[in-house]
Amino acid sequence: MEAPILITGGAQRIGLALARHFIAANVPLIVTYRTRHNSVEELAAQGVKCIQVDFNEPNAIDKLVHQVSEYTPALRAIVHNASSWDCEKLNPNHDALFDDMMRIHAKVPYLLNMALAPLLQASQEVTDIIHITDYVAEKGSPKHIAYAASKAALDNLSRSFAAKYAPDIKVNSVSPSLIIFNEHDDEAYKAKTLKKSLMGIEPGCKEVIASIELLLNSNYITGRTLAVDGGRHLK
Repeated sequence: MEAPILITGGAQRIGLALARHFIAANVPLIVTYRTRHNSVEELAAQGVKCIQVDFNEPNAIDKLVHQVSEYTPALRAIVHNASSWDCEKLNPNHDALFDDMMRIHAKVPYLLNMALAPLLQASQEVTDIIHITDYVAEKGSPKHIAYAASKAALDNLSRSFAAKYAPDIKVNSVSPSLIIFNEHDDEAYKAKTLKKSLMGIEPGCKEVIASIELLLNSNYITGRTLAVDGGRHLK
């Protein structure tokens, strides 16, 4: 069997769009999910190996590594997309908030990269680890302080792992700002958010997918962060 790509958090939004993209290209997939949305049934019906995992639970990493290792002897890539959008205003337990953000955005990718590196190195080609970070990793965010710090940690992990695993495994980050709005976002919020970038559009998941494909198809790019932000840093 061709070595599959592992996508964490692949049952909704960007992760789901990416999974559908790879399905259309006949790329074998392993997808993790926390909540069993209807999309999980869709993916499973199309041959995707779907694994339920709650990274807040004890031994979640060990269980996932065991299941992946039982399923395949090699991996083509890992895309770390699993994420949590929590903030200080909505979560007054700042101690727990910080730990939660660091766990899902930094500790989980760190441990998975360490544990699954042998499967990536078992492939017959150069393989990839791709971290989905965030525009705020560069700028910070007064409203999402712990979230921004954890995404910055993930961005830094890209450079450390790139140095550790070269030349067998390339490690990079994709750093998006606005990609797609949520269903509950009102028109005033949308208008305000669109003004934050030079391009002024809701670009859609295809922009992140194109960035990931660029990294997967390269034999040379490693330890870098691809900003997918519409020139937001220039506003």
